[in-house]
Amino acid sequence: MTKPETRIQAKEEAAPPAPVLHASHSDTLGQEVVDGVLPAGAVLTLESIQERFAVSRTVAREVVHSLESLNMVISKRRVGMVVLPQRHWNLFDPNVIRWRLRGPQRELQVRSLVELRMAVEPMAAASAARRASPEARLRLVALAQSLEPLLLAGDDQGFLEADIEFHSLLLESSGNEMFGALTTAVAAILAGRMDLGMVPDEPVIAALSTHVALAEAIMRDQPARAEAAMSDLLVELRTSLLEDGPSSVS
Repeated sequence: MTKPETRIQAKEEAAPPAPVLHASHSDTLGQEVVDGVLPAGAVLTLESIQERFAVSRTVAREVVHSLESLNMVISKRRVGMVVLPQRHWNLFDPNVIRWRLRGPQRELQVRSLVELRMAVEPMAAASAARRASPEARLRLVALAQSLEPLLLAGDDQGFLEADIEFHSLLLESSGNEMFGALTTAVAAILAGRMDLGMVPDEPVIAALSTHVALAEAIMRDQPARAEAAMSDLLVELRTSLLEDGPSSVS
């Protein structure tokens, strides 16, 4: 006969983890905050979340904690969870970036991220040319060389993964921990562009060649060339995304 303690333990082990239960509801409310459906000053309560999504109080609390961790709401005693203005949000969080890209703030989010990258990544490239490990230099070259074959083969997912790894490794290899902390933001914009179809009908081969030139400059310890190559990539990106339309440049 199974002991009561054993049955309770089995039940707990079989229960889905809280993130699985609350993630989609957090996503819905986060998107509504970004879209202005829930404007700054709007009040949420555990009861309203429970009723709307037909979830337990525990799951409703996890939803609230998720939004609180992004500084999108704040709990006020005897009031509930109050939606905060955008200036308080964790704008570098991948979820916030994704919500902004999917909503009316899309153009502003793209512009902000492109300008951030233009301010940071050329310097990061120069620093990587000075400080990257031998293994990182070889990996950057291999990733850069893989982009064109992946794109021409129509392997969008493989291309995206290689592109994200390339830019993340470059930031991390700069030796600047502040630059390295931006990898999630850069990965979010790269993934968001793919998800939203912000890519061209025809690949921009010249931009992919610039990736190779950039990686080779880092490989050869040439900071000025690496910085210039990254600047060229991002100028084309700014032009194509904000002025001419979608581009595959990243």
